[in-house]
Amino acid sequence: MPRRRSRAFLATVPLIFSLLLSGTALAQDGADALVTEGSRPTPFSENKQNEPWVAIDPSNPSVLAAGANDEIDIEACNAGDDTICPFTPGVGVSGISFSLDGGHTWQQPDYPGYSARTAPSCNPGVPDGPAGPTAADKCVPETPNQGGLIGTLPWYYEAGLSSGGDPALAFGPQPGPNGFSWANGSRLYYATLAANFPGRQAFKGFEAIAVSRTDNVAAAAAGNREAWMKPVIASKQSSTTFSDKEAIAADDAASSPYFGNVYVCNVAFRSAGAGSPEPIIFARSTDGGATWRSRQLSAATNTNQTGGRQGCMVKTDSRGVVYIVYIGTDIKTRGTVFFMQRSFDGGVKFGRSRIIARLTEVGLPDPATGRWSFDGVAGGRTNSFPSIDIANGAPSGFTAAQRAADSRRDEIVVAWPDGPTPSDEDPGPNEEALVRYSINGGNTFQNGGRASLPSERPNFPAIAISPDGQDVYMTYDNFLQPWQSTTALPRLQQGVVRHADVAASGDPGAWTDLERAPTGDARASSQNNLVAEFHGDYNYADATNNFGAAVWFDVRNAADCPAIDAFRQAFVEDVLSGAAKPLRETPRNRTDPNNHAAGLRPGPQNECPATWGNSDIWGGSYADPTP
Repeated sequence: MPRRRSRAFLATVPLIFSLLLSGTALAQDGADALVTEGSRPTPFSENKQNEPWVAIDPSNPSVLAAGANDEIDIEACNAGDDTICPFTPGVGVSGISFSLDGGHTWQQPDYPGYSARTAPSCNPGVPDGPAGPTAADKCVPETPNQGGLIGTLPWYYEAGLSSGGDPALAFGPQPGPNGFSWANGSRLYYATLAANFPGRQAFKGFEAIAVSRTDNVAAAAAGNREAWMKPVIASKQSSTTFSDKEAIAADDAASSPYFGNVYVCNVAFRSAGAGSPEPIIFARSTDGGATWRSRQLSAATNTNQTGGRQGCMVKTDSRGVVYIVYIGTDIKTRGTVFFMQRSFDGGVKFGRSRIIARLTEVGLPDPATGRWSFDGVAGGRTNSFPSIDIANGAPSGFTAAQRAADSRRDEIVVAWPDGPTPSDEDPGPNEEALVRYSINGGNTFQNGGRASLPSERPNFPAIAISPDGQDVYMTYDNFLQPWQSTTALPRLQQGVVRHADVAASGDPGAWTDLERAPTGDARASSQNNLVAEFHGDYNYADATNNFGAAVWFDVRNAADCPAIDAFRQAFVEDVLSGAAKPLRETPRNRTDPNNHAAGLRPGPQNECPATWGNSDIWGGSYADPTP
């Protein structure tokens, strides 16, 4: 039965592993670039980014936009207690970057906003005295009128909101007097979690899905917040709703009868605690994102019998069919599966869910967080959520004759990380980045094989297929050591980008490397409560007929901190002995108590290298190697 669908704490037991350090692969030169180029390398947590998403404008492929969880505007750890690194209430974390040269270089604009980045009290850089923090250490962020600057989405503070990350981006056509047309220009949609700004109530519940939009990317990239429209709440909220794990897609193929529609899917957690209902929710907009109508797609129950569901993705084909894929439980076998649901009328109605893949989820239980980690105790959380793309011919789409002439048109590709359960064995057996594909509109799926090398441990693979269906691209984070039961040894990882030609049958061929990024130590990333690493939940890729673009989580410029490693090990031992409880990092629980293993808890700015915690988003643009 899938393990993360229950919100109950997963009991952990002492895990005994002998640690074997594998050989380090030499990094190859690549065409990558820093996407979150506005981020400073220090201090923590202003230097922390993760969960990237990238979108290419189909009508102008030189224009790309990327989002990430970005704490560029958060207070430094030395604001207040030097050992506490909180999320600053009200400060947003939905970062935005643009490339206007096809993904080769990036720029991250600054906008007026509610920010703790430069406020003197929020980044003092002075250790506490013997009596502890002083009143002057209390962080008081600057408002837009006071000169506050943000590297995240604008207009949230003004709307009574704070952006909450989990970015999802898509380009679609602009609406005009005669409807949607690429001739009107392009519209960028950015879906993100949103919370009520402290003391305000813009919506009901704990967390909502908001959508920001711009029709002028050049102005938005230059730092003009007037280029952005005010955020719109797309999720239907109640007093108990926590909307999460969203994805967005615009119907961007002009051949579609629903061209211009925009779709969002997400998981709606209802109330808290074990067995909380968590249905898949779908919202659609037919007016360019100004208004949204939502409906529930799946069952809501989350029990030991039914499991729950997570990780939804949404895409459209050239005929306007809407595809939703998410992870859940096969009630008959209690196994983990991917479900697909389709709509043939522009998202008004959906068919029943069907199983399209069976999988073994990755990771092992982590005592530090109660979640499942990819690389070891106090490690980065992981999942086997699906990645999906469709060769829909955007921006023009396909005619029926074109589809009949080439089965790769409207081909669907799905990828994910698959087990076995990791161990200390070196080599393997290792995790795999697996692919399935469909050339008949999702009626049936076929095995597309393994996209990763046998020697690799791929985490968060993301797949993209070119609009004509002839090329596929994939990115993931490759870990070079086995799962580790202590924090004592390095945990090297690197970003990887691969490519394969798609055969006329639809089967991806042999995969080859386009990029192997420099390695870094995953231990240098962190939750804000310091007890574990933080990698996020996904990477992302997009493609044109001429090139692929990829973005990934990267720690090449981060330094490990031995004091943090020792604290994390002590905390793990506290949890295993029953002296402490696991601490997650979630939007619902961002103010975790920080008093565990207190004697070893370091002040990161005082006891760690300056670049500790410096996780970045790197990316690349890669020409089709076999045009």
